Amino acid sequence: MKLICYPTSAELPQIRTATVDRDWMDATGQRFAYRCLPLNIANSHGWEILNPVDAEIIWRGGAGLDAIQVTADGPAHLHPMSHFGYGVVTFAVPALFRTEPGYDLYVTGPVNQAKDGIAPLTGIVETDWSPYTFTMNWRFTRPGLVRFRKGEPFCSFFPVKRGMLEATEAEFRPMESDPELMALYNEWTQSRLDFNKGLKSGDAAALAQGWQRTYFHGRKPNGEPGPADHRTKAKACPFSKP
Repeated sequence: MKLICYPTSAELPQIRTATVDRDWMDATGQRFAYRCLPLNIANSHGWEILNPVDAEIIWRGGAGLDAIQVTADGPAHLHPMSHFGYGVVTFAVPALFRTEPGYDLYVTGPVNQAKDGIAPLTGIVETDWSPYTFTMNWRFTRPGLVRFRKGEPFCSFFPVKRGMLEATEAEFRPMESDPELMALYNEWTQSRLDFNKGLKSGDAAALAQGWQRTYFHGRKPNGEPGPADHRTKAKACPFSKP
């Protein structure tokens, strides 16, 4: 799979591989948030574009373009802007991306990194044929002031296969139709109940274990190994310079 970035200005966009680290996760007791493997994989899934300037943005409410005020350092073409109105702030992405045939880019804000007062808008862009650039947009959730610091990620993206959604056949089935799966689920459920009960009652073994690691280590509840391609980390390769 090849992903190409064609800069549209002399200065390369600041793109880095997405990282697992989050300030709010660091602040949890014993960093317990990092015990959630799905969270870790999502955090580091893809790439992030960094803000090139320090910016303060105020939305006074209302739909007009002039309801948003942007104060930022650096050249004006690097500033976020009020382009659509309705409390939406637009960040230019000075690049055109190209994916291999049949692949799009899923474009959103930094994953699991909430920002008070404003939320990222998510888009899926057909980048295997389009000669058009895209923007990254955020929408205020209430009137007020937000800040985007220089070096802070404002956009993240990763490729997705086009047509996979439409090709997916979704259905409900009773779990009894898969006895092996049901047995494993029941075993896990009981184990979870017993473990949480042990934690609450001060059971020495449960306290020493701290948390159940079977999913993290890619094992089934009965100790059997899961798939060979189970992963505990994800890391995209950095963009190479021309």
